[in-house]
Amino acid sequence: MLQQTQVVTVIPYYKRFLARFPTVRALADANLDDVLKTWEGAGYYARARNLHHAAQEIVARFGGKIPSTVEELLTLPGIGRYTAGALASIAFQRDAPVLDGNVMRVLCRYFKITGDPKNSTTQRELWELMEMMLPHGRAGDFNQAMMELGATICTPRNPRCVACPLKRSCIAKQKGIQEKLPTKRAKKKLPHHQIAVGVIWKRSKLLIAQRNADDLLGGLWEFPGGHQEKGESLAKCVAREVREELGITVQVDDEFAVVDHAYSHFSITMHTFNCRWQSGRPRALGCARWKWVTPREMSQYAFPKANRKVIAMLIESHGDKVTR
Repeated sequence: MLQQTQVVTVIPYYKRFLARFPTVRALADANLDDVLKTWEGAGYYARARNLHHAAQEIVARFGGKIPSTVEELLTLPGIGRYTAGALASIAFQRDAPVLDGNVMRVLCRYFKITGDPKNSTTQRELWELMEMMLPHGRAGDFNQAMMELGATICTPRNPRCVACPLKRSCIAKQKGIQEKLPTKRAKKKLPHHQIAVGVIWKRSKLLIAQRNADDLLGGLWEFPGGHQEKGESLAKCVAREVREELGITVQVDDEFAVVDHAYSHFSITMHTFNCRWQSGRPRALGCARWKWVTPREMSQYAFPKANRKVIAMLIESHGDKVTR
């Protein structure tokens, strides 16, 4: 959960997740829908799918016991070198290094490393430094100290050098260039997409679709729809996407809501239209599954954040009493 997310944000999701899945076996035996619903709101949903898959692998291959070595941990879904090192050193007292964004920042400033820390050559140098500095038998404490130093003192902006225990030997501090390191890549402008989706009514129920497991936000439920094509109106986009995704024909009515949302690598404007089912039985052509549900029943399913905003508006304006 701490991958790409701060501790203060993670804590309530962590407590909720452990209450629902207190053991590896409980998680392995769970339905993916339940896992995603419990994870809902924490974002980066591939982590939840990988965690679920990893639990199943641990039960199948390791008898339900989490492996303790970096080499074994690296064979599990969603676990890379940093996570494997953190687990091995902190949970199992192995002499394994870690390298996250906080640690990279500390190292780049302390040793005045000017290369791009995301470059493979610089990455190797940073890993080698961490390996070299590890105190035998205390790697877990050392790793946590380095991560905490970067998170609380050697911060990206306005580092608190006056409170830093390494200030006397930090080369960047000595040269007054601590805020210029690590070297940052020029930010690319994020692409923006226009999305059109349908709130498809059939009497008092709505049609929702589950994203394919391998898709972005895989396993989550959503209102059917997709990207607007060049020269295509938003209303026609909805009708086309619904037909391609579910094989049905809908009457596209008024626009219900517009939601802006930013992901890590792109942003969207999601235009939501009220639609009426006209003909055809839904089929999972471009999705994993589909269901007819009432607005309030949607709380049982895990949805992306942009869709949840629309659901809140639906419940507020319609509830379960709408008939179409």
